Amino acid sequence: MENQPPIINNKSSESGVAMRILLPVNRSGYAIAAGYLGLISILLIPAPFALLFGFLGVRDIKNNDEKHGMGRAVFGIAMGAIFSIFLLFIIFSSISSGKKLF
Repeated sequence: MENQPPIINNKSSESGVAMRILLPVNRSGYAIAAGYLGLISILLIPAPFALLFGFLGVRDIKNNDEKHGMGRAVFGIAMGAIFSIFLLFIIFSSISSGKKLF
């Protein structure tokens, strides 16, 4: 009896918290997308999309009380804004110098 599987506690409050931490249960899809786009916004092209999906996520969360993910939406807005400004700076500097961007 040494190799018995661990006993899992089936308390609903504990399992609900664990599910929310591990899985995107009751999360706004827009907020999830904003979080991932915010992570890869350092590549500059997804930055405006992170900004857009962040605002959509905030609106979705405010309209639906049962949805969560405000932190992911705000992260997408912050990273999207920072790297969108950086992207615009690169575009305008390349246009003013006459060099081709790509």
